[in-house]
Amino acid sequence: MTIHKHGQAHWEGDIKQGKGTISTESGALSEQPYGFNTRFEGKAGTNPEELIGAAHSACFSMALSLMLGEKGYVPQSIDTKADVSLDKVDGGYGITKIALDSSVVLPGIDKQEFDAIIKQAKENCPVSKVLKAEITLNYQLKN
Repeated sequence: MTIHKHGQAHWEGDIKQGKGTISTESGALSEQPYGFNTRFEGKAGTNPEELIGAAHSACFSMALSLMLGEKGYVPQSIDTKADVSLDKVDGGYGITKIALDSSVVLPGIDKQEFDAIIKQAKENCPVSKVLKAEITLNYQLKN
């Protein structure tokens, strides 16, 4: 079974003065503005890096929940942030690193077992698998 989801972008103009919109199939984003100023100058609107960060955070959290569930655990909460680094590389820009930071409330699990599961989630969530950037993980287990 293959699941297909889509997002789309519209762009007008040159790189610095141009502007665009991003939309998603679900409607969660509908013609959300983006451009050079939202990506490089901190102006209001979105950018590809924060969208990748949101997608990676969501995917990792769901993968962790799945893997914990397979071992009989149900987390009270999983809060994950993905800090996406965009750096100048080889005459252009590249996403070089994503730092995942997750806080998990899960009473009753052995720390060693949890460590193994969360590291497996980092390596095996579908978004982690598609990214070439270095992915690091910092986490806290709260009982």
